[in-house]
Amino acid sequence: MIRLGDLELTPLLDGFLRLDGGAMFGIVPKPLWERRAPSDERNRITLAMRPLLVRGERLMLIDAGVGDKMDARNTEIYAFDRRENLDATLGRAGAARDDIEIVLASHLHFDHAGGFTAADRDGRIRPTFGAARYVISHGEWEDATHPHERNRASYLAENFVPLLEAGVVDFSRGDETVMAGVRIRRTGGHTRFHQIVYLESGGKTAVFAADLIPTTAHVDEPWIMGYDLYPMETLEFKRAFLREAIDGEYLIFFEHDPTIAAGYIRETNRRKHVEAVS
Repeated sequence: MIRLGDLELTPLLDGFLRLDGGAMFGIVPKPLWERRAPSDERNRITLAMRPLLVRGERLMLIDAGVGDKMDARNTEIYAFDRRENLDATLGRAGAARDDIEIVLASHLHFDHAGGFTAADRDGRIRPTFGAARYVISHGEWEDATHPHERNRASYLAENFVPLLEAGVVDFSRGDETVMAGVRIRRTGGHTRFHQIVYLESGGKTAVFAADLIPTTAHVDEPWIMGYDLYPMETLEFKRAFLREAIDGEYLIFFEHDPTIAAGYIRETNRRKHVEAVS
């Protein structure tokens, strides 16, 4: 747990997956990215899924990992390892599913929103967090429910459509405050309405960077995922954000880094690196 003024921030874990290293680093050549993220025999690198628990005026969860609905085929493709999972890490943080009051989505890709819903004993898909309201960008919702050939594999309707059917969705429509000390900011790039989360209290700032900077290996400006639908938009936002984060000494939460959950981005002799926070 990390205290930030009146906020308590606890990185959680919903296990690990593996994705193609080339796709994770876009135009960066493999001899460069493999120094930072070694690949397996199928060219996949290991990534974590790290939702963030926020204790403030209400109990909030940012993203929720992949959940447990993936079939055997996709489990093999992505090498999901959920021996450490969201329920277990929530429990160690002193919380349970029904304690969560707000679930905030950075975007609706399956490795971020899969845990939003779960199958009940009768096999029906229901909201995982029964007492929560789910805050989702309306633009992201529209894209997720009207997918195209490029993004269809990332948006699985079972992860979010049952939320609307259950009447638990609150749509955001731009940069706005979700609760005291917590505000969302659209980055675009990865998806049109991808957003990051600013956590501000006691004169300090932390940012849940989601897929803008998914791992510590992505702290350089041109290290942008091939998965990003609008990479030049990512570059423009990322360039400005990195300067802001370094100068402002923001604590950054890295959602997909396999070993480092949070740290400060530093710059020495024009080279960026991450100072990890335990």
